[in-house]
Amino acid sequence: MAFFITFEGIEGCGKSTQVGLLAKRLIGCRMPVLTTREPGGCPIADAVRQILLDPANTALVPRAELLLYAAARAQHVSEVVVPALQQGSIVICDRFTDATLAYQGFGRGLDIELILTLNQVATGGVQPDLTLLLDMPPDEGLKRAIQRNITSALGHEERFEKEALEFHEKVRNGYLQLARQDARFCVIDAHGDIDTVADRINRAVDKFIATRKARP
Repeated sequence: MAFFITFEGIEGCGKSTQVGLLAKRLIGCRMPVLTTREPGGCPIADAVRQILLDPANTALVPRAELLLYAAARAQHVSEVVVPALQQGSIVICDRFTDATLAYQGFGRGLDIELILTLNQVATGGVQPDLTLLLDMPPDEGLKRAIQRNITSALGHEERFEKEALEFHEKVRNGYLQLARQDARFCVIDAHGDIDTVADRINRAVDKFIATRKARP
């Protein structure tokens, strides 16, 4: 039973950790799982990721940023996501098209309709079945993200962490607006320890899987 789960949220909300925990749990239930991420997920898209997240690239303009995300996504979907779904895997992705709407649309102020069109072109129509939005205030998330970058030596990928708090507030508000508009979203309170958040996610995923199994 193949389906596509995406994790979304502001910097430092704990997505990457929770992706790994959910994958481990589903694999323990003998389900075929593939985890991936955006930007990245395959060699060509990973090369684009280096450009997008490098804090030295301060001259990168929003339109170029948007197009780079679309290019990386097109490669990633074709090379990784679609083949895995066709093979019957559960694909769990750390960020997807909603991140572009939140960051480049609501955050940067680029045209939402343009982004929707580019997302459609890049994905060929592939959409998540379930999107888990890990929500927390931006100031708290940024503190976590900055500490993570120091601890894990990720200073080469902190271009967005260097944005002003106002930018991240726009991103969060954008995510919440998207969640209100689309039933595939499940908003998860990202406060609390790792296990507490994981339990919230597990309940949401179990409910989703049960609903899928109940379909004729």
